[in-house]
This record gives sequence, structure tokens and C-alpha cells, in this order.
Amino acid sequence: MDQCPIYTRACQLNNTMRMLWEQHATWTRQTIISIAEGLADERATTARLLRNPVDMAALFRPLYGDAVADRFQALLTNHLVLAAQLVKAAKAGDSMAAADIERRWYANGDEIAALLSMINPFLSRETLTTAWRTHLAQVKAQAVARLNRDYAADIASYDQGELHLLEMADALTCGLLAQFPWLGSC
Repeated sequence: MDQCPIYTRACQLNNTMRMLWEQHATWTRQTIISIAEGLADERATTARLLRNPVDMAALFRPLYGDAVADRFQALLTNHLVLAAQLVKAAKAGDSMAAADIERRWYANGDEIAALLSMINPFLSRETLTTAWRTHLAQVKAQAVARLNRDYAADIASYDQGELHLLEMADALTCGLLAQFPWLGSC
């Protein structure tokens, strides 16, 4: 089996990247549902969601070192914490708090894009900023639909967001492969 091309380092990297972003989408969705519906699993679901930045940082650590991996982990953790706070503020009807959290959430997304483009010259800051802003808009649409009990729109927003995150995963993988050619190619 080791001779099969899907077992190359590059393909393994892409599979792992896609899996982590898929988990990001899934556990974000589950956390939104748990908060919106007041489910008893909110703490456990949020804890699982917050494992995602740790797992993603582990992917970057051997390539970029501890400082970059730790910074990425902190930014991604903040992204998820702010998202949960935003859903809670919206659920409570606190529009002033929601607006402030959303502003910080978007600034955090811009910071993530800046970090990724700074460490990898093959990742455009402009492209990453647009991708992050699209991701945030899709998560917000999903949460708003869930809070409004528009389940069809909630599901449609999740489906769009999931595809978008997989595209982001592929773009990040391509950037890594360009920067680290020793990883090979699929």
C-alpha cells in the first residue's frame, strides 16, 4: 500500500487539512445549534470545537515552528470563542454587544489572513482576507437562520460554508506545497 499515490506526504497533508477544516465546519455548526437551542451538550460541544485550533496548530508546527503555530492556535481559538459569544449575544437580543463582537470577529479573521500570508509568500493576504470574510459571513448566516428557526436556510448556509472551507483547505495545502516542495505533489 505504501506505493499508492494517495499515500504521498502531499496527499496526506491535503487529506489532513481538509479533515481539520471539515471538523471546523461541523463543530462550529454543532456549537451554534447547542447554543441556539439551549442544549445540555453546549459545554462538551464547545470543548470539542476548541480542540480544532490545537489540531490545526499541530499541522503547522513542524513547518513553521512553535511561535507561529502558537500564534495561529491563539488566533483561531479567539475566532471560535468570539463566534460563540456572538451567537449568545444575538440569542439574548443584545444588538450592541453583538455588533462589538462581530467587529472584533472580523478583525480577528483579518489577523489570521495576515499571519498566514506573512509566513507563506504563496498565500495572498488579499485572497485570504476575502476567504475569511466569506467564511464569517457564512457562519453568521447559519447562526441567524438557526436563531430564527429557518432550518432550510440554516442547512443551506452550512452546506455553502462547508464547501468554502474545503476550498480554503485546498488553497492552504497548495500554498504549503509551493513553499515546501520537499512535501511532493499529488
